[in-house]
Amino acid sequence: MLRPVVAGVDGSAESLAAAAWAAREALRRDRPLHLVHAWNWHPRRQEGEIATAAQRHLARRALRRAEERVREEHPQVRLSDEQIEGPATGALLKAADQAELMVLGSRGFSGFTGFLVGSVALGVVAKATRPVVLVRADEQAADEHRPAEDGGDSTLTGYRDVVLAIGLDDPCDEVIEFAFEAARLRHARLRVVHAWHTAGPIGLGAGEVGLMAETWQGEEWLGFLKAVLQVWQDKYPDVEVLATVVEDRPTTALVRASTGASLLVVGHRLAERPAGPRTGPVTHAAIHHVGCPVAVVPHA
Repeated sequence: MLRPVVAGVDGSAESLAAAAWAAREALRRDRPLHLVHAWNWHPRRQEGEIATAAQRHLARRALRRAEERVREEHPQVRLSDEQIEGPATGALLKAADQAELMVLGSRGFSGFTGFLVGSVALGVVAKATRPVVLVRADEQAADEHRPAEDGGDSTLTGYRDVVLAIGLDDPCDEVIEFAFEAARLRHARLRVVHAWHTAGPIGLGAGEVGLMAETWQGEEWLGFLKAVLQVWQDKYPDVEVLATVVEDRPTTALVRASTGASLLVVGHRLAERPAGPRTGPVTHAAIHHVGCPVAVVPHA
C-alpha cells in the first residue's frame, strides 16, 4: 500500500497553502493525498460534550476548506481526510509515521523571508521519523517555476532548482536520496552546496605552525563532494547536478543558495533522547530565514 502525502490543516491561510503544495507533490509522486486536522491544534480548557461537538465542527470546516481548494486546483488528486484527537504534536507525529512525507504550513514574516513557526510545527520537525516540508502562507504553484519570457509568473515553465545543503563531515544517504528524487520528479537541476570555514593555524608538530592554502582546501572539498555525489549521479543519470563549495558560514550559505529555488532540502539528526522541539543550527536557519519550501529529512 502506497504511503500518502499528508498535510496538516487547521483552516488558516498557511495550512491551505500547505494542502495545495501537498496536492502538487502527491501528483508528482503519484501518491494519494491525506488531509488531517488535529482536534486541539489550539487546545482549549473547555470540556464536555458541547465543547467536543464544537471542536469536531471546527475540524470538519477546516478540512472542508482545504478539500475545496485542493479539488479546485487539482481535481485529479486522490483525496481523503481525517480528524485526529490531540495533543496536536503527538497526533501529527503519529500521522507522519504513516506518510511518504508530512506537509505543514507556516506564516512568512511580513516583508522578510523565512518562516514564523509555531510550537506544534517545530515539535513535528524535531521528532518526525519521516520527511517534513514547511510551506509559507503565500506560496503559489507558480513560485516553483521559472518566470515566463515576459518575466511574469507561470506554471508552464520548467521548475526552479532544488537545493541540497550537505555537510561532508557526515553526508547522509537519506537526505541525498530525497533531494535527487525531488529533482528527478520536477525535471529540475539539483544544486548541492557545502560551506566551509577558512582554516586557522594547523599544528604540524612541536613548535611548528602552518596554514593550509585556502584555494587548495576549497578544491579538496569540491573533489570530496563530487566523489560523494558520483554514486547518486550514476543512480539518477537524468538529474543535472551542480556541485558548489563556498567559503562561508553554513547558515549564511544556504540562505543565499536557496534564493529563487523551488525547494531546499536539509537533514536533521534524530536524537536518541530528544529534549523538546530542538533542531540543529543549519535546520534552524533554514526554517527561519529561507523563503522557499523547506524539506527537513530525518536521519540517524
